[in-house]
Amino acid sequence: MAVTLVIGSQWGDEGKGKIIDYLSEKSDFTVRFHGGNNAGHTILNDYGKFAMHLIPCGIFNDRTETIISNGVIIDLEVLVAEIETLKRTKINLKDRLFISTRCHLIMPYHKLLDKLLEEAKGKAKTGTTGRGIGPTYADKVSYNGIRILDLLDKKIFAEKLEVQLRVKNKILIALGENPLSQKEIEKKYFSYLKLIKPYLRETYSLIQKAIKDNKKILLEGAQGVFLDNDWGTYPYVSASTVIAGGANAGAGVPPKKIDKIIGVVKAYTTRVGEGPFPTELFNEDGEKLRAIGGEFGATTGRPRRCGWFDAELVKFAAEINGFTGIAITKLDILDHFKEIKICTHYLLNGKRVNYYDGDSYFLKKVRPVYKTIKGWNKKTVGIKKYENLPKEAKDYLKEIEKLINTKIVYISNGQKRNEIIKV
Repeated sequence: MAVTLVIGSQWGDEGKGKIIDYLSEKSDFTVRFHGGNNAGHTILNDYGKFAMHLIPCGIFNDRTETIISNGVIIDLEVLVAEIETLKRTKINLKDRLFISTRCHLIMPYHKLLDKLLEEAKGKAKTGTTGRGIGPTYADKVSYNGIRILDLLDKKIFAEKLEVQLRVKNKILIALGENPLSQKEIEKKYFSYLKLIKPYLRETYSLIQKAIKDNKKILLEGAQGVFLDNDWGTYPYVSASTVIAGGANAGAGVPPKKIDKIIGVVKAYTTRVGEGPFPTELFNEDGEKLRAIGGEFGATTGRPRRCGWFDAELVKFAAEINGFTGIAITKLDILDHFKEIKICTHYLLNGKRVNYYDGDSYFLKKVRPVYKTIKGWNKKTVGIKKYENLPKEAKDYLKEIEKLINTKIVYISNGQKRNEIIKV
């Protein structure tokens, strides 16, 4: 298959980085197509442990070329830091990292506004990462964005920045912040430009040629389906399109060219920040999942909320994206439980309801209905074949497949790159 799309299928943090790193070993290209550095893919391989925020995870595989396509918004400070880290690790970036000049830039005022607006909301805050993601996308769709293309022309960049600061500084002052200096921003951003210039490219033709040449392309999704701006738990969502259709706009890949769509799901459920979470646990089981699973955000460091697997959510994710299979991660974390529960569906006022029947406020009111599965209380780390898994673990996986009507094709049962079972 030429083009494979990997999508997070819960609220992010599903372990996409490891699955992408594993699949990229046989890929010619890996492409990041949406979001910004609010995404964090944790990679553990022979080079060490890395939290990648912008550069596609395929960069660790020598044969793979990596693309940051037009749908990604870029914090140049973060991008430059990632490039420098990879260089120190002796990762070759020449002719392997390509960055679209159409990418919009996260500017200093975006990060300040993100923080100030969140604070102004008080108890109504949405729990953003504070990385300036929302304000940058807001500027993009309201024709106020600044792109790498603009940075390539000093006059155009200065003119656009002057207009934005004329507006943004008034807002910053009104919210109690000091105004920003145009000269300081220009100096900083032109210094970043020198460092990223060798990697800049119009990536559309590169991707199209790869498709025509039948190269193996891996599209790397960020965040998760339920952070999608349209189909997620709005307003507790991300600013970009997370679902499969986002690859068309964010990378220029026609939908009919995508052969496989793999949904990545954790063997339980986690969420960072505010918003509804029907299966969230507030007891010892929730604490146990967080402690054993190391559930702290790769980007923010915030502790993740933990709960049982929610089949109602993942079934919706499978339907809307058309998953051809799912990769289930962190199965080994459940090795330590005598009983494990799966949410099979929701009830509201005694009536069965679906995820898509309402909004976030509706979702806060639903009651999850659980099926209890006997735990296996055996170590699954290191098992290489599906048939060698404990019977109870296989029963758990079969129940998930049945409930979401999608086949499991990969099982991650450890942190290391090779601790994956291909089903």
